[in-house]
Amino acid sequence: MDLTARFAGKTALITGAGSGIGAATAHRLAAEGAHVLVTDIDEAAARQVADGLPHATPHRLDITDRAAIDRLIGGLPTLDVLVNNALVPFADDPDENWHRQLDGTLLGAVHCAQAALPHLAATRGAIVAIGSVNAEASFGDHAYSAAKAALGSYTRTLAAEAAPLGVRVNQINPGTIATPAWSGREKGLAALADRAYPLGRVGTPDDIAAAVAFLASPDAAWITATTLRVDGGLLGVNRHFREILDGG
Repeated sequence: MDLTARFAGKTALITGAGSGIGAATAHRLAAEGAHVLVTDIDEAAARQVADGLPHATPHRLDITDRAAIDRLIGGLPTLDVLVNNALVPFADDPDENWHRQLDGTLLGAVHCAQAALPHLAATRGAIVAIGSVNAEASFGDHAYSAAKAALGSYTRTLAAEAAPLGVRVNQINPGTIATPAWSGREKGLAALADRAYPLGRVGTPDDIAAAVAFLASPDAAWITATTLRVDGGLLGVNRHFREILDGG
């Protein structure tokens, strides 16, 4: 199969596509032939990404606004791929953070999927959700971790509902990814790469974009209800345990 044409004639909508993983995914799917709907709460960022792509349309989208989701996605003529990627900023107040994460990280993805499902049923399309290793192990922030874990559960239950419609639903759980969110904390990234990751580096947005492209493509035609770790071996290899054991 020609990988440069896996999405030729297809339409993909990506939330949170103004930077980081979302922007890299927009570039990847566009490079493989997709018309990409670049959505972000920051309209200028969405426009900047879309301007760099051969076939793309920018849209402002607040994933906590269900009416806006229904207007945008419900009004599309067609849709083949939905990538639920938008990252909700953390709040300093614990209660506010819980509301933000549940409303955005979880319910925002749920509402996008609900709006997209009729389109995807017509095209036998795919949904890919961006989760986190926080859903599977303790890396801090209760609200974010719980919301990502709930997103994984929703991915599996939605996959069961969508399968008879010919729609596949999967999730990717990334490890640490060097995105703009880490700006100013480069020393921390370097320390993680050296001490936590078996492959000796943190991830890049392109690492995740490649996995999204696979799961959304016909190459993954028999994969649904699956969570794919793209984490450099973080959860599969306990480096500290091995270091202590080998040192003893």
